[in-house]
Amino acid sequence: MINAKQVEVLISQLNVLVVDDNAFMRNIVRSLLTNIGVKKVFEAPDGIAGLEVIRSEMPDIVILDWEMPMLNGPEFVRIVRSPGVFPLPDIPIIMLTAHGERWRIVEAVRLGVNEFLCKPVSAKSLHERFMSILLKPRASVQVGAYYGPQPRKSALEQEAGVGDAATSPIVAV
Repeated sequence: MINAKQVEVLISQLNVLVVDDNAFMRNIVRSLLTNIGVKKVFEAPDGIAGLEVIRSEMPDIVILDWEMPMLNGPEFVRIVRSPGVFPLPDIPIIMLTAHGERWRIVEAVRLGVNEFLCKPVSAKSLHERFMSILLKPRASVQVGAYYGPQPRKSALEQEAGVGDAATSPIVAV
């Protein structure tokens, strides 16, 4: 089992990319990341610039906004989750958006995001998502047109002990 000190060390070694068209929001997220111990943060003002930063800097985790001009969050995820086409298709992605409608959450999971957070966000929430990514990593899978992290089993499936999470119609977030 990993202890708290080891987790702090892991988080301090992460390179994180924040992709958001709002400079104020990028600054807030950068501050929150610094507060939880992240030392290296890259920023991109849109999805196109974000793809370039992934190619050049190879960050460990991406924090991505949904609504952006030119290339929005869902389009960005579709490009990144293209093995054989994009160089880092398995990079963990946290969708961070002001839009928390259920359909967006379902769509984000369907596209292959690892975690979903709504703005305003806290350092605690970010830390929890990082812990999930670091301590409970999910292998990438290809199921039909889907490429991304192995879906989690939903509470209903776990309770009933049925279903393969990768092929289940029940969406777990």
